[in-house]
Amino acid sequence: MTRRMVILSLLAFGWRASPAFGESDTEKRLRNAATTLREIMGTPDKSIPRDLLDRAYCVAIVPGMKKGAFIFGAQYGKGYFSCRSGAGDRWSSPGTIRIEGGSFGLQIGGSETDVVLLVMNESGMNKLLSSRFTLGGGASVAAGPVGRTARAETDALMTAEILSWSRSRGVFAGVSLDGSTLRQDLGDNRELYGRTVENREIIEKKIAAPPAAKELISLLTKYSPKRRKNS
Repeated sequence: MTRRMVILSLLAFGWRASPAFGESDTEKRLRNAATTLREIMGTPDKSIPRDLLDRAYCVAIVPGMKKGAFIFGAQYGKGYFSCRSGAGDRWSSPGTIRIEGGSFGLQIGGSETDVVLLVMNESGMNKLLSSRFTLGGGASVAAGPVGRTARAETDALMTAEILSWSRSRGVFAGVSLDGSTLRQDLGDNRELYGRTVENREIIEKKIAAPPAAKELISLLTKYSPKRRKNS
């Protein structure tokens, strides 16, 4: 009888599993971000050019960004970013982000898309660490090149603070995200770190990474162990 009452009480109060009983939403999303990076970089001829990754100050990954529309389109997703240390040889603990954007057109249906952003300079990194900014407005953004195309890498590197890619249904390509808004997610930071902390504090104060971030940081280190300075 007592056992039955406990179960009914949990259901009545909308109990959700804690990390002790299973993954939280933020931890699951963090694992999905690591999986996205591994799968994208696993095919060199169809991935983010390694030269660009080596020059990036920060990397942001939004796994499973949702896009649905009926006449008016809308897109929304949550993800994570990591920035390099001042020496460029270590990746930081992750900060959480939300990306929101809209589109107009005769669209019906919905899809999920993985989004990856490379922040290519210090100015772009400062905007990423702000509470909110607009891609294409507050920060210049361009569709990133795919694979081993040296000229495309050079052109993209010189013209944008942020480079962007998307992957949907297995197809990986550069994408323009002009007009999308990027902001920190204090609620997800609190869930991940156990207290309210801003993204800038995570990066600048070098807050220790939670266990769930280990895989993502390990992959970033594997694919780009040290930042390469622009020549």
